[in-house]
Amino acid sequence: MKILDLKKKFKYLYQPTAKKIEIIQVPNLQFAMINGAIEKGQAPGTSPLFAQATQALYGLSYTLKFMLKKRKTNAVDYPVMALEGLWWVEDGMFDITIKDNWFYTLMIMQPDIIKKEIFEEAREQVRRKKGDSEMLSKLKLATFDEGLCVQVMHIGPYSTEPATIDHMKEFMAENNLRDNVGPNGKHHEIYLSDPRKAAPDKMKTVLRHPVINI
Repeated sequence: MKILDLKKKFKYLYQPTAKKIEIIQVPNLQFAMINGAIEKGQAPGTSPLFAQATQALYGLSYTLKFMLKKRKTNAVDYPVMALEGLWWVEDGMFDITIKDNWFYTLMIMQPDIIKKEIFEEAREQVRRKKGDSEMLSKLKLATFDEGLCVQVMHIGPYSTEPATIDHMKEFMAENNLRDNVGPNGKHHEIYLSDPRKAAPDKMKTVLRHPVINI
């Protein structure tokens, strides 16, 4: 059986240090994705639709993993990667402290061996086992080319992210970079901890912003 060590290969993208902010070039990667929006008066942690989208994304991702692992020929094993979120607003400026006007793309990185036909076969398997749903139908396989970014590991609850983002913006200014979150880019979070299980002060979230040179 072939083993794809995605966590080792992409460690620089998914396990950055919390001790310093880094400038990185993110390659074009493939993801299972789903788009949505936070309902008025809700936040990601309380939104029913967000929870349904997350469940559908994980369900399909694990189905893909086990489909390839159990193949009689050319079996491949790989880890299901972390949940990621791209966040933006469609009116005004993105404000991380105001959450009920956010739009999102939730995604989980998929190895290149996953092709459209395999993706659709996995969707049908989930449909047969759990029934059809709007979220399952909305899932798609697509690439995302993020390019030049600034990132850091945030340790602590989501509520303390604004302070970390302020440090990221200070770093950008010192390095002649402009934050591209807004009309041309999206706030990116990679969730390495389960908020239902982890102590709030130990939660790990990669924060990443696209930037441009000035």
